[in-house]
Amino acid sequence: MRVAAQASILLTASVCALVLSSTGAYGVGDENNRAPSSPNGPSGGASDGTLTASATTTRIKITQVSGGSSGKSSKPLAAVDPNWVPPACWYEPVATPQQLKDAVGRLKKGGDLVPVTPTLSWGEDLMVDHYEKGTAETDSGEGYKDYNVGKDGMFWRGVINKNRENDPASYDCERTLFWQNANTLPQDKHAPTPDVLAAYAYDKIDVPSTEIELKPTVRSTVKVPTWVWLDKATFKDVKVRAELPNAGVWAETTAKPVALHLNPGTADAETIPASGDCRINDDGSIGTPFTKGSADKTPPCGIRYLRASGGRPYQLKASITWQISWEGSGGAKGDLPDGTFETTQDMTVQEIQAVNR
Repeated sequence: MRVAAQASILLTASVCALVLSSTGAYGVGDENNRAPSSPNGPSGGASDGTLTASATTTRIKITQVSGGSSGKSSKPLAAVDPNWVPPACWYEPVATPQQLKDAVGRLKKGGDLVPVTPTLSWGEDLMVDHYEKGTAETDSGEGYKDYNVGKDGMFWRGVINKNRENDPASYDCERTLFWQNANTLPQDKHAPTPDVLAAYAYDKIDVPSTEIELKPTVRSTVKVPTWVWLDKATFKDVKVRAELPNAGVWAETTAKPVALHLNPGTADAETIPASGDCRINDDGSIGTPFTKGSADKTPPCGIRYLRASGGRPYQLKASITWQISWEGSGGAKGDLPDGTFETTQDMTVQEIQAVNR
């Protein structure tokens, strides 16, 4: 998919002719100066490890601020809105003036071409003309003298979200490697503003996958309520921070558990409450734990099965709804679509009416 787009990029960059092959597209007569990156993005290294790194390599630092868990018990959220997606690409700093100058110095000695967009690389002549001599290039604006060495700022380039690298929207950040003064953001809709970082952080939120508490725990009985609850210590707010060094921008995205929805796995059952939605209590718990002597009472959160499960247990589904909000640098803040996480548990239901109290 990316090979076709790379050919288009070369045309817009005024290359006179194209030769297509199974490995990519290259400009005839200028093959040493301009070429698309490989289908998997540019690879290699610079002194900072990012200038010639993969097109999906980002400097955004993700930190788990609070909540959540690790290991197998930690799972990602699914957005309630099926149309919501994290950003496909954005711009971020990739090289200081000296790092860019060093990369071109290695290029002059036979090193790799320098990626100037996520999918396009330039050779020695173009790099020297535009970034050393200050010659303006088509679609690249005014050039730079001696790589802007001595100035306070960095060169920026587009980065593709690894989770959306085959999405056509990932081609929207093809602006040629450009200069940005320190502590400023580009005037571009794909600048890494706090809301963009917040959406990126959303995609990194992992929540606990602990199963709900049930009573009875092994077998339920027809027409007798099964109590469902979650301890207040089980689900807490999960906060993830996304920060872009050298850009002075950050965002913290918080997922707050707000409801538990029960689906008994059969039409022969009643949920309590009837909607199947159990709200979060003020102390952060859900429902009420079963206690001795509660068998004849109706739980605030639970299920009453009306028919035995027979040889195959019912599949009880429990989904937690997480409310998503964020705040970021400059006092920015906002909301993102709710997220959900669903677990499934086997429920065996028997006809016996006797219940241990």
